[in-house]
Amino acid sequence: MRKLLLFSVVIFVGLSFIGRLYYLQVYNTSEYNIYEDNAIRKVYDYPKRGYVYDRNGKLLVANQPSYDLMLIPREVKPLDTTEFCQILNITKEDFTRIYNKAYTYSPRLPSVFIPQLSKEDYATLQEKLRKYEGFYIQKRSLRSYQTTIGANVLGDIGEVNDAIIKRNPYYNMGDLIGKQGIELSYEDILKGKKGIKFIQKDRFNRDIGPYKNGVYDTLPEPGKDITITIDATLQQYGELLMKHKRGGIIAIEPATGQILAMVSSPTYNPNLLVGRDRSKNFNQLYRDSIAKPLFDRGLQAQYAPGSPFKVINALIGLQENVVTTNESFGCRLGYYYNGRRLTGCHSHGSPLSMNDGIAQSCNAYFVNVYRRIIDKYRDPAEGMDIWSDHAKSFGLGAFLNNDLAVGQRGRIPDGDFYNRSYGENRWSSTYVVSNAIGQGEVEATPIQLANMVAAIGNRGFYFTPHIIKNIEGETIDPKFTKPNYTTVDKQHFEPVVQGMFDVYNKGTAQSLKVPEIEICGKTGTAENFVRIDGVKTQLTDHSIFVAFAPKDNPTIAIAVFVENGYWGSRFAGRIASLMIEKYIKGEITRTDMERWILTHSLEDEYAKPQSGQPFKINRETTLKVIDFKP
Repeated sequence: MRKLLLFSVVIFVGLSFIGRLYYLQVYNTSEYNIYEDNAIRKVYDYPKRGYVYDRNGKLLVANQPSYDLMLIPREVKPLDTTEFCQILNITKEDFTRIYNKAYTYSPRLPSVFIPQLSKEDYATLQEKLRKYEGFYIQKRSLRSYQTTIGANVLGDIGEVNDAIIKRNPYYNMGDLIGKQGIELSYEDILKGKKGIKFIQKDRFNRDIGPYKNGVYDTLPEPGKDITITIDATLQQYGELLMKHKRGGIIAIEPATGQILAMVSSPTYNPNLLVGRDRSKNFNQLYRDSIAKPLFDRGLQAQYAPGSPFKVINALIGLQENVVTTNESFGCRLGYYYNGRRLTGCHSHGSPLSMNDGIAQSCNAYFVNVYRRIIDKYRDPAEGMDIWSDHAKSFGLGAFLNNDLAVGQRGRIPDGDFYNRSYGENRWSSTYVVSNAIGQGEVEATPIQLANMVAAIGNRGFYFTPHIIKNIEGETIDPKFTKPNYTTVDKQHFEPVVQGMFDVYNKGTAQSLKVPEIEICGKTGTAENFVRIDGVKTQLTDHSIFVAFAPKDNPTIAIAVFVENGYWGSRFAGRIASLMIEKYIKGEITRTDMERWILTHSLEDEYAKPQSGQPFKINRETTLKVIDFKP
């Protein structure tokens, strides 16, 4: 009986092994995963990240060698932590914290222990690394910025977080990824593809050589170089002009939609976000909640566009056939309704036709035109919808579908917007006259206004603004070469363009003329309110200016916002004129304007909310809009 039992056990065990082998080798269809084999160490070979050039071939971003100290937690043996920490200039508490974080991520996968070792630390550690099992050096490249400008354009790279790793299995703990700007927008193009080596380990966990003679190893594929549309010389000049000021400049080539300059001020040196001090420097920039250097004002700041928006109402008025270019409206220092002044205005001749209305920036003229547009239809909501659709066709009130890392929609209200605010059929055009002069509920970003004025310079179409000019071995997205047409017919643009030209000839920007360049522009001043200690407070007005040049076949369109800049021609107008001359001529002849801008700061103005000093209020602006609600 015992012999039979023993025989049965032997037969059962044998059949079990045979069955298991059959299942693993014949029945089981799942493939062997080399990445999950604990007996094989994976060593990544990181590729060269693609270079970035400006539109004229100037190198902006290259690479520099970097050395990361890696660890595999389960392979770490007892070590002299005192000596180890002294070499790396860290504390024992740092050692424990970093080790525990790596172990939590994965005991068997490599993690970065100390990123971006200095050459001195690397040389010292290399001699003693054999004493510290479970640690090894991983070579990779860091960014090397060949310039101090364009931080908001170029962006930076930093370590991936858990959320990115879960979302994209390509990345491992310690890998670098584009965080902002071009580095983020074109991460997939710039990063290349990691190579990998599989190292066989013996039963004592020692490396014994390439797994299967390296048959599964792969070489890294370098990232592709890109050329961006930015003109580095113009970008640098714009940042110089905006020094000690806050705001944004966007310059676009109207014939292509290529972004020539994208200035956000205040800015910072992109080299601050490279190396082991990246985290410390980033935190300092991030915590500056007053100047906000990481906030891209050219793409994200939503301002009331002010008087530059008047030209849109002129175009819509012509398209809707509610006004002619010769028809005139009177102005008695503002617009009156039932004996009550709804808007103020500065002193100028009266009455005015469209040309002088644009050149002199008359509020009363554009309130009349705007009200006719809204009141043309059976109810104000329908009129608002028609008006809104026309304005949005210029790229306002929506994302531009560009290739930039950040942006905002702005706002162009429609009928539903005011039906929700006031109730259906319970409001009229007098409630919303603010929109006539680019205030009230209308908001736009600088890039939207630059795109708007590019469309006017093109007489009715624009190309989606973009920052990529060329990708090594590839073509750019075809959407950037397809024109977008506005809802305003081409014949209506010429009188508006002439009015913008006369802004420089006889209007609000006649002191800003540039010799030998025909510039079409529009000044703007916008009210500026913030809450201080819970109280709505009016600060000094914003200075706004949009322009394109030359008048015919323009090569540059520009929008400039200067926060707390008093009025349109004071700061923004001067900066726009200088930028246009710099781009078209390559030199500055209006040295008087340049000297004034470079020697005038607005830092005292920005300190007033903290200092308690009074603000400079433009009284014409404070009286501009009192929406009428009977």
